[in-house]
Amino acid sequence: MESQPNHQPGPRTKQQPPWPDTTVLRSVVEELSTAPPLVFGQECDQLRLQLGAVAQGRAFLLQGGDCAETFAGVTADGIRGKLRTLLQMAVVLTYGASVPVVKVGRLAGQFAKPRSSPMESRDGTTLPSYRGDAVNGPAFTAGDRTPDPRRMRTMYEKSAVVLNLVRAFALGDADLHRAHTWNQGFVADSPGGARYAALAEEIDRALAFMAACGVDPAGVRTTEVFASHEGLLLDYERALARRDPVTGKTYATSGHLLWIGERTRDLDGPHVEFFSRVANPLAVKLGPATTPDEVLGYVDRLDPEREPGRLTFVVRMGATNVRELLPPLVEKTLAEGMRVGWVCDPMHGNTFTAPDGRKTRRVAEILDEARGFFEVHRELGTHPGGLHVELTGDDVTECVGGSDEIQVGHLHRRYETACDPRLNRSQSLDLAFLVAEMLRERAAGPGYVTP
Repeated sequence: MESQPNHQPGPRTKQQPPWPDTTVLRSVVEELSTAPPLVFGQECDQLRLQLGAVAQGRAFLLQGGDCAETFAGVTADGIRGKLRTLLQMAVVLTYGASVPVVKVGRLAGQFAKPRSSPMESRDGTTLPSYRGDAVNGPAFTAGDRTPDPRRMRTMYEKSAVVLNLVRAFALGDADLHRAHTWNQGFVADSPGGARYAALAEEIDRALAFMAACGVDPAGVRTTEVFASHEGLLLDYERALARRDPVTGKTYATSGHLLWIGERTRDLDGPHVEFFSRVANPLAVKLGPATTPDEVLGYVDRLDPEREPGRLTFVVRMGATNVRELLPPLVEKTLAEGMRVGWVCDPMHGNTFTAPDGRKTRRVAEILDEARGFFEVHRELGTHPGGLHVELTGDDVTECVGGSDEIQVGHLHRRYETACDPRLNRSQSLDLAFLVAEMLRERAAGPGYVTP
């Protein structure tokens, strides 16, 4: 697949930077077009098989990481902290769901972000909005905010570093038995951890029994962690498209799983068109305005062969909308016999602005949307396929609530996100334990059918 640099975005090409220097853009794109792939086709195929199990009700997807990665944030400690948090959540969810958990990080490519407005004004000065480190800088200066295509080269380099750290971590610390010992520390030390003690003890007994029997029925020793990001910058994604010599298919080698965001999911738009031509597993974010016919359209365009694992829908409705707006979408795919994965993103629909101007989210509303998502699937007899969350392994104060009882007035203490607020480690584990309780309640109820 040849790269096709989008020098100046047309009216249908949403969320693409107005690169000021097309000569530099062309040079960067040509360089990336000959760079080694970041991931390989067989890895993408392996993930597609695992996501097929999610679509068929035999696995659960946990996808999480930064809202927006930063170049400065690519450190061994930072990556290790996110992966440890993801794995701690995974071991809890594995027990709650009684099926293997597919682990996918929002990392090694999540350096670009869509924005609601292309410009930002402060004190009478108007500059381009910050679109992530892959495009421009966060400082409110003309120099920082001018889009620079050379940043895509740095994005590629940083993504390669992150993937190397992920693979090294998987060889060392990614045993979920070890992750459970970390969870035991959380239960013992967290202000709200005592409420999870009984479940943690059950997990401990189950893991000990499996170890004694020499069996691993839930896949708790699986160490694979795949990489995902929003496929936003088409110049970058096109430049890294490669035909795999083993499979003969074309893959977007920037990541294993790419998703199309809420702001770029036009059925006749260039993002859907581009990703329809690559063999990666794909996801589409679905907001509250999504219609059942659009859902069918995405399946027709992105999964014409109806292959389980090819397409996942990530629902971001908001706690007040999910119970009403999700059922018609799931029912439409059921009626058409389509097998897709349904995953809950309880973050993006629950954002509000605090009095000091910082964006934040309430853990209670995040949990309520997750609960509503599970209730819908229980009513319909379908499989709630997973969680997609923005998180960090650091003790930030960006979301309100959780065991640490973070208040709106505490946000300034460690508000470090480059874009939207993330759950800290303690809040992430709160969510995992509470969702595990929901999954166990659901398993104890009437059986369900797969979509």
